Amino acid sequence: MLPAILAYFEDLSDPRINRTRLHSLTSILGIALCAVLCGADTFVEIEEYGQAKHAWLAQWLDLPHGIPSHDTFARVFARLQSDAFARCLSELTGQLATKLEKLIAIDGKYLRHSFDTAADQGALVMLNAWGNHQRLVLASLPVDEKSNEIKKVPELLGMLEITGCVVTLDAMGCQTAIACQIIDQQGDYVLALKGNQSSIHTDVGRFFEHAIQTRWEGLPHAVAEETRIGHGRVEHQRCYQVNLSDLEGTWADEQVRWKGLASLIRLESQRQVGEKTSHEVRYYLSSLSGDAGRVLGCIRGHWGVENRLHWVLDMAFDEDACRIRKDQAPVNMALVRQMALNLLRQERTCKNGIKVKRSKAGWDDAYLFKVLDSCERLDRCSQI
Repeated sequence: MLPAILAYFEDLSDPRINRTRLHSLTSILGIALCAVLCGADTFVEIEEYGQAKHAWLAQWLDLPHGIPSHDTFARVFARLQSDAFARCLSELTGQLATKLEKLIAIDGKYLRHSFDTAADQGALVMLNAWGNHQRLVLASLPVDEKSNEIKKVPELLGMLEITGCVVTLDAMGCQTAIACQIIDQQGDYVLALKGNQSSIHTDVGRFFEHAIQTRWEGLPHAVAEETRIGHGRVEHQRCYQVNLSDLEGTWADEQVRWKGLASLIRLESQRQVGEKTSHEVRYYLSSLSGDAGRVLGCIRGHWGVENRLHWVLDMAFDEDACRIRKDQAPVNMALVRQMALNLLRQERTCKNGIKVKRSKAGWDDAYLFKVLDSCERLDRCSQI
């Protein structure tokens, strides 16, 4: 039986000319995905995996000329249009945002060793949309080194169905146009404020400092607190939320600039590690109102993109150390790693971590096919 995920590759445009195509694009991508699922991190390792598993792969892939060489994998990945390949990922998982996901965190991740000094190319960045509840990469786009993440956020949002979802972004994404797009797509937002929005950041800071100094006299507000203990540290957070509807129009100008703006947020964090204690205060703008506990959960959930995606890609897939760097290849390989992570996360009969699951997929062909089949479960979920 053909794994369902191969159907997502069929509409991709093959970058090779016809007379040089000994191997189909679908077969090349299918072998690469299986190899990465089983622990391969380089094109040489992908070829070696294919040679070792040739008989098994030939049961469901068309391989009349055997396994492609590592040079063939490298050339195809370097020339394959990464934006089109990225849409395969979003088509596979993006529809889950409406059906099953309620919190989407957007953040960028450097591919630290994708730089190429000879080609005057810096390390590339992947802008990722992370589904916090499902623990899936919902969509991902490369950021041109001559551009910045801000210009890619609207395109990434456009790939997602965010109706009813809360979208969180760090200060990079705290832009009036981005807030407007989220509201227009019927979502909500929690946006971190920093110096890139110096005027409103200063105004919000002064507003909360005055409120605290006057002990919130005559100012309705909501408070939520949380203490977490683990990994050798104690963290306490206190979240203040003030609804703009209670401020009698004093922030009306900002509500015109920031579409959907409903509340101002102050988050106080205290972290104790051993005998050292640190304090931090952050401010946020949000279209949510009336529930400080929900806002605190959204802010905490945003860090899932770092802890459950970026950290896992580095620890389980060794992404930071990957030296694939020619043309489109580093981005396309990053997308394969994200597809593999999504599939491994959806396979739940094995209760161990991602790195162990990769090893098990390499040892056990039946388990690997079960992982590939999890794509069908994703597809069925999106039709519910």
